[in-house]
Amino acid sequence: MTGKRDTLSEWMEESAAVRVRLLAGGGKPGLASREGMAGKTGMQIMQAMLAGELPYAHIAETLEFALIAVEPGKATFQGTPQLKHYNPLGTVHGGWYATLLDSAVGCAVHTLMPAGRGYTTAELSINIVRAASHDTGPLRAIGTVIHCGKQLATADGRIVGPDGKLYAHATTTCLVFDLAARQ
Repeated sequence: MTGKRDTLSEWMEESAAVRVRLLAGGGKPGLASREGMAGKTGMQIMQAMLAGELPYAHIAETLEFALIAVEPGKATFQGTPQLKHYNPLGTVHGGWYATLLDSAVGCAVHTLMPAGRGYTTAELSINIVRAASHDTGPLRAIGTVIHCGKQLATADGRIVGPDGKLYAHATTTCLVFDLAARQ
């Protein structure tokens, strides 16, 4: 049990540090301007979001999760399911898992985008293998790129607890495109 407690403490400290850094940088939910993203790689955009220099997605505030870390080809989000995320049958709605995983796998792909390139989710497949609840505590969605090409990218993701238990896993296919071509 000590391992879980240590990991949980590390997760909580890391999450608190990210929130402090985000707020210090003026971070808030919103839409990033084209000017704010111009000339930046996907990795630079993700790092700017973590620093509070670019806004983060509104859905993160709605579903109470946050970007915790990025590195090339990888993105980590942390969230804790709340009662407001339950379906009428008394379990965490599948959309909570799906959104957390879509964010992790999509942002993992984003870290590999060169300046002027973007992506969008074309397919997302998830499997929920363990029920989470408001008593579960924080969970992490970790997305990792499998392949990133000029037209398609694929990634997989896992939602895990601090004890290493798997709650859900996903795969995605993303379309990759030039941003200048989109109006």
